[in-house]
Amino acid sequence: MQLQLPEPSADALRASQALQESIADEIRRHGGWISFARYMELALYAPGLGYYSGGSAKLGKDGDFTTAPEITPLFGKTLAPVIAGLMRQSQPQILEFGAGSGRLAFDIMTELSAIGAPLAHYTIVELSGELRARQQALLRAFPQVRWLDCLPDAFSGVVLGNEVLDAMPVHLVVKTADGWRERGLALEGGQFVYREQGCAPALLAQIPDADALPVGYLTEVHPLAVAFVASLAHMLCAGQRENEAGGAAILIDYGFPQAEYYLAQRDQGTLMCHYRHHAHPDPLYLPGLQDITAHVDFTAMAMAAVTGGLELLAYTSQAAFLLAAGLGDILLRTAPTDQRQYLPQANAVQRLTSPAEMGELFKVLVVGTGVEMPDQFLQHDRSHRL
Repeated sequence: MQLQLPEPSADALRASQALQESIADEIRRHGGWISFARYMELALYAPGLGYYSGGSAKLGKDGDFTTAPEITPLFGKTLAPVIAGLMRQSQPQILEFGAGSGRLAFDIMTELSAIGAPLAHYTIVELSGELRARQQALLRAFPQVRWLDCLPDAFSGVVLGNEVLDAMPVHLVVKTADGWRERGLALEGGQFVYREQGCAPALLAQIPDADALPVGYLTEVHPLAVAFVASLAHMLCAGQRENEAGGAAILIDYGFPQAEYYLAQRDQGTLMCHYRHHAHPDPLYLPGLQDITAHVDFTAMAMAAVTGGLELLAYTSQAAFLLAAGLGDILLRTAPTDQRQYLPQANAVQRLTSPAEMGELFKVLVVGTGVEMPDQFLQHDRSHRL
């Protein structure tokens, strides 16, 4: 399939070619084959060359995709009172993993200040040097902000992950006439090609009724994201033991519960790439210059959290969560008669909540220990679907 996408600059193309050579070397060093998860890890995070670790712009009108905080400050302002309520039950600190441009942190801290909610620390764990620099410029007026390179061993407070899990490397598995195989990358004529090898049984553990799926069925599995959520659970449980104060993690992303993720008709998986506001399905196109994502298996994430000692506090659609959190009231701070100010905000709310936009595809998973969610979030809870 020939992709009709914008041409990269000469510098960007050279950077991608350097990354491709590095990936090719990796394949050679490992006997001619690497898993797709390893390829995705290098394409996104290889030092200095990967999509998130390199220097290209990623977010906003000049980047490759737009997230909810980039659409409207109402998103962060709506989350802020929810976070404040959870911090009152734990400790007044926030840890955000993968903070993008810093816009969500800016909007949350601005709103927390406006409602008089105390905040001792806002810690950001950021793997991208380019994004960290943007965050530092935007958040320079907030002395509470600090940056870390990895998760702390223990934490009490609120953890945020907005569109973080979808960018964690996934393994690809495919059902063949000879059983399940793992799809990875090899080299042929100097080009990357897909090749299958034997599949570890552990990779199939999260696929319900894997044996019943048809030959040719291709999908993703998420051991790295599962391990990340397990690390969050360990961190929050350690925080409760050390500080006698628990905490919660709010994870917002696009995805499905397992029963919907592995439907027979979803036979080519959910892998998607984003390059300069063009979405396409080819992860081998210009590695290092495009985002590569997969939808989140929320059942696997919830199970990892509960197995790690956390409670499942809420699981619902983004629309239901934001509306229960008061998005409509925050929108009405701007008078509808002020059409110049109100209409763009109303349009943004439509994008966040419409089933045809982000409202239904995006889900919110809240897990934690020693804290509870307010009753209004339980009315539309979908935990029974996990």
